[in-house]
Amino acid sequence: MTITRRQAGETPRKTEFPDMVETPTRRSRPRKSTAAASPEDSKTENSDASPNTVAKKSTKENGAATSTRKAVGRPRKESKDPKIDHTGEFEFGGSCGVSAMMLGFPLLMYYMWLGATYFDGKLPSKEKGESNIHFILVLCDLVYGGAFPTPKAWIMYWGFLLFQAACYLYLPGITAYGKPLEHEGGKRLEYYCSGVWSFYATITAAALLHVTGLFKLYTIIDEFGPLMSVAIISGFAVSIVAYVSALYRVAEHRMTGYHVYDFFMGAELNPRMFGLLDFKMFFEVRLPWYMLFLISLGTAVRQYEHFGYVTGEVGFLLMAHFLYANACSKAEESIVTTWDMYYEKWGFMLIFWNLAGVPLSYCHCTIYLANHAPSVYHWNPIALGALYVSYLFVYWVWDTANAQKNRFRQQERGTVFNRKTFPQLPWQDVQNPKTIQTKSGDSLFSRWLVRIRAEDPLHVRSLFCFDVGAHYRLQQPFPLVLRCFLHAHDSASSLEGCATLPSQVW
Repeated sequence: MTITRRQAGETPRKTEFPDMVETPTRRSRPRKSTAAASPEDSKTENSDASPNTVAKKSTKENGAATSTRKAVGRPRKESKDPKIDHTGEFEFGGSCGVSAMMLGFPLLMYYMWLGATYFDGKLPSKEKGESNIHFILVLCDLVYGGAFPTPKAWIMYWGFLLFQAACYLYLPGITAYGKPLEHEGGKRLEYYCSGVWSFYATITAAALLHVTGLFKLYTIIDEFGPLMSVAIISGFAVSIVAYVSALYRVAEHRMTGYHVYDFFMGAELNPRMFGLLDFKMFFEVRLPWYMLFLISLGTAVRQYEHFGYVTGEVGFLLMAHFLYANACSKAEESIVTTWDMYYEKWGFMLIFWNLAGVPLSYCHCTIYLANHAPSVYHWNPIALGALYVSYLFVYWVWDTANAQKNRFRQQERGTVFNRKTFPQLPWQDVQNPKTIQTKSGDSLFSRWLVRIRAEDPLHVRSLFCFDVGAHYRLQQPFPLVLRCFLHAHDSASSLEGCATLPSQVW
């Protein structure tokens, strides 16, 4: 009887795990066939595999030596696990880039605050003959003395967050549905939208606290340094809890296998507290913009108590921040289908910037006005009036373009909301809209206001940045530069995403 090599044990056989799901960091994957791998395949497997791409290997089925190798980087359909990121793309320079951002942004926030508070709105710089070490020690001492996270700041900050959470859950609102989630079989998440009532309840509560003397609104300005430190610490703490919680509950989504990068971009897609409070919706709509508005309101109140009037410059910022916070609230149901809600994950980038970065860095134009006498920053009335008009025009374009876009989405899905929230601007509804059909079956809306915003979003957003940052007169350029940088990145990402459409559609 002839004994084969396999029976003699001379041919090695690879152990199979039929139910095993490959993780991003594995360099090998089980095969469907039971045939042995050739040396050439082993070399290719070791050289081509990566955390984000999976190569199809040649196999021998039923003794046939037919190669079925396909392009590297195209995973098989059965390996499209939604928990794994198959794109192979890294934003912000990958792990090194996001590490620099996580360390650099808090330091930049402190540097901006030092300039606005102790250096007359200018860039902090060392004196002539002063050593670098001594200069750094001086800055650290100023931060410790003026921005130490006091118990009062903790109570103020987290008291505000808990109040907003209660408003989110218990005030009147409407129900809206997000975009179909492909990895959930087309499921559409339900969102409770109570932003309008939350915003005006916040204003009412703030007014009552100020009038009764329980909490003067300008305390926010007086405690700005400690509040900023509390916000920065909270941003890191919440990000860590969110990441660890997602891993513990096996709720991760589109993971790359690089923990630093995944921590920054996020692990979980749609985190909710007890199935009721959607964290992304809660953080993006309410927290940053309401805080930003309250900082401007506190500045206006203190100015009125000191001088008996509110300057046009402070009034401009109060108007701008009110309109933006109000816009996020009045059309909250339109946000549920945006990129942030259905694609962006719950990570450091979203958490930190909504808890600390946006409200406590976008407000430095307000802090500058709060720390200086009106005579220092007084504008020519004609120039200031032109600034008001330009901002209101740009706001109208931005608000109406978004309204047209979202009304079109709602009409397609049969979920049109005719709300009477303030303000309802003209040209929000489009009759018989012109559309562009894509191969995927989606319809793209084409209208002149949408084109203004979609084809040249950087210009519109730059006008926003300039109008709000102009009060600095470029004495401290960070707020203007930071806003332009962030909006430029956002616009570039939008244009990059649109450029992936077929050329005839784009």
